[in-house]
Amino acid sequence: MGLTKYRIGQLVELYAEICNNPHLSTYDVSGVNRDKEFFAPSKQVGADTSFYKVVPPNYYACNLMHVGRDMVLPIAFNGTEINKIVSPAYTVFKIIYSMPLLSEYFFMMLKSEERDRYFWFHTDSSIRDGMSWDDFCDIEIELPPISIQQKYVDIYNAMLANQRIYESGLEDLNHVCDVFIDKLRMELPHERIGKYICLSSNRNEAMHYGVDSVRGVSIEKRFIETKAKMKGVSLKRYYLVEPDEFSYVTVTSRNGGKISLAHNNSNEIYICSSSYVVFKVSDKSKLLPSYLRIFFSRKEFDRYARNHSWGSARETFDWKEMCDVRIPIPDIKVQKSIVSIYDVYLMRRGINERLKEQIKDLCPILIKGSLEEANTGKEA
Repeated sequence: MGLTKYRIGQLVELYAEICNNPHLSTYDVSGVNRDKEFFAPSKQVGADTSFYKVVPPNYYACNLMHVGRDMVLPIAFNGTEINKIVSPAYTVFKIIYSMPLLSEYFFMMLKSEERDRYFWFHTDSSIRDGMSWDDFCDIEIELPPISIQQKYVDIYNAMLANQRIYESGLEDLNHVCDVFIDKLRMELPHERIGKYICLSSNRNEAMHYGVDSVRGVSIEKRFIETKAKMKGVSLKRYYLVEPDEFSYVTVTSRNGGKISLAHNNSNEIYICSSSYVVFKVSDKSKLLPSYLRIFFSRKEFDRYARNHSWGSARETFDWKEMCDVRIPIPDIKVQKSIVSIYDVYLMRRGINERLKEQIKDLCPILIKGSLEEANTGKEA
């Protein structure tokens, strides 16, 4: 059978349909993350979205200008049945119909760290270290026959289908939590959480915790390993975030309508920048931290925090506004019931993320297997 060498430019063509809708919100627009997935809502949109681009099903969107910055090719394949809308900064393209390349197979080829390093090596010398479309098109790849591509795409699609079924059940579980909370919001009076929370200002003065304990906070409401350059930075003034405590970033502008806030539901002690606010529940017999976490995870809270942020150059959601947040606080037994459901959701969400990571890690193995099969001329 053998392999055939092509330049990417022989296999793909640009696509330039614009949406012609000037009033899209962040929830109408998708971005592309480092994991090569579309995500919504987007972090931000322009004042006029008329020139935002359409990504039809089976088409790709990539941000070639961020290859150098991210050291990956931010690219996603629209494997759904509906159009995606992306910023004009993205390059949209498709596989030429007559070429011997399956769209899913090409996407599998792109989902490897080795391929990302290769793209990064071919970035230009501009300020952003981007990659031009011409350079992208000049890269050579080797392809097995369509029949072999299809065999390995079928394996990939089967794994993907199983993961998506699991993910669908995950969203059903999250919906149960939402319905439960909505019922409480309608039936119970709302109380200020300021009655039950207080600031926690313990610092890392004794330097018991080093760089490995430093955490940032994401808009996905999680603690993440810091992206800041820590060389030469003193950690003495960093706040401790003990188990069951919260940390948040007061600045909400340019966050895609979300607030960066996280609950430490681990058994570890983290440290975070002194620019963050760290707080805890002062009376756990009345309010469970895990119950409060559920409210912070809801879209309504993001909207509330954004609408109650104030400032000029930077809008902030300060401690006073946090204390003024009002939520229904039922009996502690009811809180525990809701938390138990939500904890199952979080556990299953973690499993789902690991499944997605495993599929991504298997892509290079599948590609290698397809190339070896074509080289030997023997079907596995």
